[in-house]
Amino acid sequence: MIYLSHFSFPDIEMEYSFLFKIKRTCYDTAYPFQILSRHHLRMLDFEPVTILYGGNGSGKSTALNVIAEKLKLKRDTMYNRSNFFEDYTGMCDYEGEDPLPRQSRIITSDDVFDFVLNIRNLNEGIDHKREELFTEYLENKYTHFQMKSLEDYEQLKKSYMAKRKTQSKYVRNHLRDNVREHSNGESAYLYFTEKIQENGLYLLDEPENSLSPLRQQELTKFLEDSARFFGCQFIISTHSPFLLAMRGAKIYDMDEEVVDVKRWTRLPGIRAYYDFFKKHEGEFGL
Repeated sequence: MIYLSHFSFPDIEMEYSFLFKIKRTCYDTAYPFQILSRHHLRMLDFEPVTILYGGNGSGKSTALNVIAEKLKLKRDTMYNRSNFFEDYTGMCDYEGEDPLPRQSRIITSDDVFDFVLNIRNLNEGIDHKREELFTEYLENKYTHFQMKSLEDYEQLKKSYMAKRKTQSKYVRNHLRDNVREHSNGESAYLYFTEKIQENGLYLLDEPENSLSPLRQQELTKFLEDSARFFGCQFIISTHSPFLLAMRGAKIYDMDEEVVDVKRWTRLPGIRAYYDFFKKHEGEFGL
């Protein structure tokens, strides 16, 4: 499914014309101006799966944030935007469904990191509360308590429960189960499967962060199935060889002097992997 067919960015002449008219004495940068135009990126045409490949500073994350801002997509965390972002996106244009599916969103590595961190903090709070309940259980079980007024009713119930239940049952009755059932990588993977629903446009900024190679392959399969069977469209920035190898993906090499479409096997980063494993293939006992 294609909800966004193409997106255009201002060219160098448009950027210079704007920058010439403003006074920049108060600003160190006019970001995102002069980022994508350095590689003469004027337009992106999209398929059900489109991938932006490139090194740090190539502009692939900038492109995703510009598209998300122009389309007013939902996001969970703020991003580094300058005073010129609105001016820049005002010069951009696109063709696609109007309105876009309401569940469409951008998912960044910061979103995933915050989600994992929140679970960790929640677990730490639960662990601390559990230790308090262990102490409370022992006090209630072995201390004689006598109710003197209605204000003591809750304490009486705790004392009665402690004397009837084991320590583990007492704690479970007062504390929900620990949220920590998965590793950080598993939690990150679950974040994607929860946020990505049927029939939506999703921008994913380096989704491989926090994921092991095996989890990256699972995510690749999930995204492929979502695009093929569940009406999703993806625009992804990534270095991951597993994601770059997605079936039918259109890949833009953002490192090229003029941004160009390439097969994943022709990308420099993938060739580096290939050459490395080819050099050491004898060590794998093949």
